[in-house]
Amino acid sequence: MLVLLGIGVVVFGFIVRANPLLVVMAAALTTGLAAAWTPEADLTIMGAATRDTLASFGKAFNDARYISLTWILLAAIGLLERAGLQERARITIANVKAATVGRLLWVYFVIRQAAAALGLTSLGGHAQMVRPLVAPMAEGAAEAKYGALPDKQRFLIRSHAAAADNIGLFFGEDIFIAIASILLIKGFLEANGIFVEPLELSVWAIPTAIAALVIHSVRLWLLDRHLKRALSVKAETAP
Repeated sequence: MLVLLGIGVVVFGFIVRANPLLVVMAAALTTGLAAAWTPEADLTIMGAATRDTLASFGKAFNDARYISLTWILLAAIGLLERAGLQERARITIANVKAATVGRLLWVYFVIRQAAAALGLTSLGGHAQMVRPLVAPMAEGAAEAKYGALPDKQRFLIRSHAAAADNIGLFFGEDIFIAIASILLIKGFLEANGIFVEPLELSVWAIPTAIAALVIHSVRLWLLDRHLKRALSVKAETAP
């Protein structure tokens, strides 16, 4: 049970809003040391556990050398935003009369989940889609109906845009049999004497994905109702 201390480190790091990279490294080191600790463990054993944990960090970084492409992607998105990408997204969605925040985010959620189920997990993401396109379009849909948005509602819309991406990816990717999470689950179960095929895990992920779709659809419907109630009252009381 000591290895679960790493989860406590992550929770504490989020509470104090520490640097995410430092939180993840501290959690990994805590888990690595806790896994090696026994009442008989001495400094030599704990030192070896620390070296092994740091070596795993280095190996993971070396195996993910393609991460350098992320910087190119971020630079390209930055140039597009400077050229007015967000403004054009707002204007485009404002011309669609039937568009609401909930409907727009629901469409993105369905696309994100379906793409993840097919293994296209890179088709979306906070940096690539949510910040430059999805969130501005959702804000534009709200502004077209209710005018200028207070910060509270603006941040609420942005958080729901990020949630649509997170939830769609999380509950969609497990349907694809060759995704890393399925292989991780398979490996963990086999290490504990439970043998299952990746296809079995994928099939059982389908009901969960459908439940996530239904529940999040209700959440987005409630979001539309909340915005209509809050922003309509604001518009009526405005001078």
